[in-house]
Order: sequence, then C-alpha cells, then structure tokens
Amino acid sequence: MCAIFGIIGEYDSLKARESIGLLSHRGPDYCGLIEKPNLFIAHNRLSIVDLDERASQPMIKDEIIVSFNGEIYNFKTLKKELDSIFDTSSDTEVLLRAYQKWGLSFVDKLEGMFAIALYDKGRLYLFRDRLGKKPLYYMQTEKSFIFASEIKALRPFLKKIKLNKDALHSYLSFLAPTPPHTFYQGIQKLESGQGASFIEGNLEIFSYYELLPRKISIHTKDEALKTLEKRLEESIEKRLMGDVEIACLLSGGLDSSLIAAMASKMGVKLKTFSLGYEGYAKYDERKYAREVTQYLDLENIEVEMSKEMFFKNLDKVMGSLDEPINDPASVPLYTLFERVKEEGIKVVLSGEGADELFLGYRHYFEYMDIQKAGDLKHKNWLKNHLNANFSQHREWEWYKRVFNDEVLFRSSGEKFTDTQKNILMKENIEDGFSMKYFQKYRDRFKHFGCKDESQWYSYLDLKHFQAEHFLTKLDRVSMAHGIEGRTPFLDHTLVETVFSLTPKLRYEEGLTKDLLKRIAKPYLPESIIHRKKKGFASPYLEWLLEENALERMLLVNKRSKIFHEDVLKMYIEKAKKGQFKQHVYGLYIFSLWWEKNN
Repeated sequence: MCAIFGIIGEYDSLKARESIGLLSHRGPDYCGLIEKPNLFIAHNRLSIVDLDERASQPMIKDEIIVSFNGEIYNFKTLKKELDSIFDTSSDTEVLLRAYQKWGLSFVDKLEGMFAIALYDKGRLYLFRDRLGKKPLYYMQTEKSFIFASEIKALRPFLKKIKLNKDALHSYLSFLAPTPPHTFYQGIQKLESGQGASFIEGNLEIFSYYELLPRKISIHTKDEALKTLEKRLEESIEKRLMGDVEIACLLSGGLDSSLIAAMASKMGVKLKTFSLGYEGYAKYDERKYAREVTQYLDLENIEVEMSKEMFFKNLDKVMGSLDEPINDPASVPLYTLFERVKEEGIKVVLSGEGADELFLGYRHYFEYMDIQKAGDLKHKNWLKNHLNANFSQHREWEWYKRVFNDEVLFRSSGEKFTDTQKNILMKENIEDGFSMKYFQKYRDRFKHFGCKDESQWYSYLDLKHFQAEHFLTKLDRVSMAHGIEGRTPFLDHTLVETVFSLTPKLRYEEGLTKDLLKRIAKPYLPESIIHRKKKGFASPYLEWLLEENALERMLLVNKRSKIFHEDVLKMYIEKAKKGQFKQHVYGLYIFSLWWEKNN
C-alpha cells in the first residue's frame, strides 16, 4: 500500500513536496520523487512485497515512469510471460514491463487492487481497480493536471473551497458521494473500473472493465457450490501473499470467520482482532469472535472502545476521510486499526463484499417481494393514494416507486428519499431526482440484457455501496495507520463467477447467503454459520445524545442555511426515540465537515 501523487504542467516544487507529505501515513517506509520541468511524480511507500529499496517508486524503465498504490497478486505468473530482465522481485516492475509488452490492455491481465499512474513520454494514464478498492482523485487547473490517492493532497491547489451540491445530494441519498463527484468543486474521482488519459492537455475518462455477466454459465447448485468454494479458496490464498505478517479482522459473523477458517485449513493461523464496547453488551462482538478463535485455535486480540475513545478519534477520522461518509462504523474501525498498528502488523484481511455477492441483506428479499406489486392489474387506487399522501417510512417510498413504474432498488445505502430531502432542504427536490446518480448503471444493466432484479441489487451495491462507501472507509481508516486492508470476497474472478450463476440459485431457498452458508459447512460449526446477522453496530447515537453533540447541527445550519431548522429538530427528536439513527449521523458528520471548510 502506498500513496501516489503527480502534477503534469506548471508547479511549485515546495507546494508539491508539501502535498505528498500530507500522504505520508499511507507509505511511511520511503518517499520517492521525480522532479522535471512540467513533471512532478511522487510516491510514499508501505513495503509489503520485495522490501529492498530498489523496489521503491516512482520506478523508471526506458523513460517510462510508474507509480502505483496496491497489490498485484498474480505478478509472479505475469513475470513468466514477460521476456524481460528484472532488477527487482517487485510487482511494480512486472506492472511496468507488462505495459511495455501489452500497452494499455496490460490492465486486463492484473489481478489485485490498484490505483496506477503511468507516464510515457508526455502521455499520462491513470487506472482505478475493477472493484474500487483503491482511490484515485484528480483535478485540472489552467496550467496543470494533478492526481492523488487522497483529496487532502489536492485541496491546497483549489483557489477557493466550494461545496459540490451533487456530492451533498448523493451523500444524503446514498451515504457517500457518487463518482465523479466529491464535496469539493474542482476535485473529482474515478469510479471503479475506470481509467483516464491526459495527453497534450486533453483529459479523457474511459471504462476498461464491466462486471455485469456476458453469459450465464453455471446452472446447478452443485456446480455453483463447487466452483464458488474453489474461487474463494484461490482468492484467500492470493491475499496471503507478502513478506510481512498478515492478520484478520474478526466479528464472529460468517464472512470474517470463513476467511479465518479457510486460511487455517491452508496452514496459516492468522492473528485476529475483535471489537467490543464498554457497558454495551448488545453491540459487543467479542464473545462471538472468541467462539470462532477457540474453534480454530487462533490468537484473538480484543479491543474495548469507550465513549471517550469515540470522541477522541472522531476528528481524526474526519481528517482521514477528507469528506463526509455516512458510516458510524468508521470511528470504531479506526480505533481497531490503532491496535493492529501497535502489534506491528501491516496487512489485514476483511470480509467486505460477501453480503452483496451472496444476498446477505434481508431487504434484498423484501425488495423482490415488493417488486411483484407492480404486476397488480388493479393498482390505480393505490398508486393515486400513495402519490397524494406522504409517510416517512421507507416502505411507502418503495411501493410508490413500484406503482409509478420507477426503479425500486437504489442501493442498500439509501437513506434520505427525495421526498424527505425536499422537506429537509431549502431547495426544491423533485421525485426521482436522486436516480440520476445511478442512471448510467441502470442503462448498462439494460444494455447487457440483464433482467433479474437480484443481479441489479448486487451490481449497484458493488458499484456504489461497496466501492464508494465501505471500501472508501476501509482504505482511509486502515491507511491512516499505514495498514493495508485486503478483501478476499471482492476478487474479481470470484465476483464474475457469482454473476455467471443462474440468478435464482442465490435466492430460491428464501434464505440470506444460502450458498455461502453451504460452502462454510466443512469449515465452521452450525452455531457460527447460522448466527443472526448483527452488522458492525455501535452505541454512537447514545454517545452523541449523552454529550448533547447533535445541537451542533443546529448551530452550523444557522451559518450554512442549507436545511430547515424545524426539520433538523424533528430528526433530533426522532433520534432520541431510536428512529432515523443513520439519517441523523449523516447530518451530524456533514455539519462537522462544513464547519471545518467554511
């Protein structure tokens, strides 16, 4: 893991050096610079593979410069295909030689997670990995094009900080800004599977990968189970690669437990880390993690988080994220990584992606059921009734969409509906407004001839709920401590295998994660496999209310004038009753960001 940063065009050397310095947490082991007229490329390195200093970046071969953040798991296999003499044992050099041999199609051969910058005789190429595990931001000024792993390195180049309203709207609706938007006008981001070229002052954004299925090739459950288990084993084995110790985050749920169990069967006993809360047993995952580690004979390190730790780390998390992400788990996860760093560990495995691939959320099945209401022959009365009335409950919005022949599912992260935003914000928000941020994905879904809505759920959630929400959080809070997070369930070959199944194989039993639970049977006891889904919950709202912290939203809003004060007060009162918890957290986090940037 590393940080990349570069400027094509005019630049101030001191300012450029200060910017790469802002990313030192991502790569504390080495900082490399290339400074030439109209070219500045810098790299902060976290040494994982080939610890020799010759493998440091930026790397230059035959006038080609590469700086990349990530891991290429199949680099040894690719190395055998390349007719080259290698000076290092690094994946970086293999990546560079692959580009020399195959041109821009080299990216199709990579297995891993990456944000890549390649500079070839005046031409700059950028790539973000297929599933969006690694970030890549960019901006263009009158005289320069600048790119970086995090927004904080680009922010100094803005003449003035202005709020991007598209980022705010998509954040309120879907927990995180949708690409290419960030909260900063002038700074944009690549989406997963995208690349960019900057040649002679012209910027072109292109897609190089699409995870939607070209064809359905697996039709039986037996074949599905056999193939998926093999793919998952291969994915975990790849991610055990490296020249440093590797650990695993462990909640005691199915996803992380299965990763630890499969690694154990391969002969790798991973050290595990679990989180609990002082005085809040209902949120505590430690007892479940103990059951798993005792069964697998693993060492488990427990971290107990308090209210004091939450508020101590909240500002640090905001600084790590750069912009609001509505995920209350970000602070506890940051705290957990503090302990991982104390143990001297640089790599951890995590279970992101299993729910989206194997239909692990109960609401997927609710959506499939509600979708059927659109086939009612006599639905006009219901349609007119819903259009003429309003309810804060999400089910009201769902049925309204179905009866109006609109797209029902708009990510698992949907929080504020357009109607709710219209009441909350001091601007007119039309019904269906937020769908514009996902319309390009829906168009692709139709273009590929996909018809089963369960595929839409997985596709959209991987493109946004995972890439821009969960993976952004994981990258920032892990890299804030110089730690690399690896996600075996998001191996692109495993993802493609899931999309190649006859869709009903994932849901025909009416059970969440049915296929994954069947795969887990040889590895884990039934009590772990069939434990009720808990999620990464925490007492964040209780703590915010105890400290009267939510009043800050009202104070900030008096200056920003973005929201109606009475509606903000209504949400605070609802939160005191345990309602609209994440809605309120999202508003609170945005208030903190706005206050720091205005």
